[in-house]
Amino acid sequence: MIREISAGGVVIRNKDGAWWMAAIELPSAPPAAPDATLGPSKRAARAKPKHILCLPKGLLDPDEKPLEAALREVREETGITAVPITKLGDSKYAYVRSWGDGERVFKIVSFYLLRYESGRIDNLAEDMRIEVARAQWIRLEDAPKLLAYGGEKQMARKALEYVQAHDDL
Repeated sequence: MIREISAGGVVIRNKDGAWWMAAIELPSAPPAAPDATLGPSKRAARAKPKHILCLPKGLLDPDEKPLEAALREVREETGITAVPITKLGDSKYAYVRSWGDGERVFKIVSFYLLRYESGRIDNLAEDMRIEVARAQWIRLEDAPKLLAYGGEKQMARKALEYVQAHDDL
């Protein structure tokens, strides 16, 4: 089994008395071909592309530390810069590559709580659009319901707990 090490960020900002978090929407997969055995309403529901909302993250470059990778990935995938607050934790899981060799991969993603510093969300280089359909601010309290992946939902909950426990942010 192959091992992958990645890092990502939960970027927060307080605006108008509420905490917001940067999230990315992955490009939609093309809708599946209609299945003639399904009824019309089920065919229509299946034909809609699924929007996947997740946290900015990516593989570490050679000799790059996880925090450096998290800050870089946030900048590349959201268009904003951030400063570190604390490490939230690691998400560990296995998956099977859906491309190339179909190899099983054990992945560890280190997530950091980051504070928004500058930039305009979704101001991305055009070549990033193959990875990110759009970057957006979502309410931190809504993030655990909106994010697609269990480990990322957990990191959003940890970020919410952190801001609730720290009035000095």
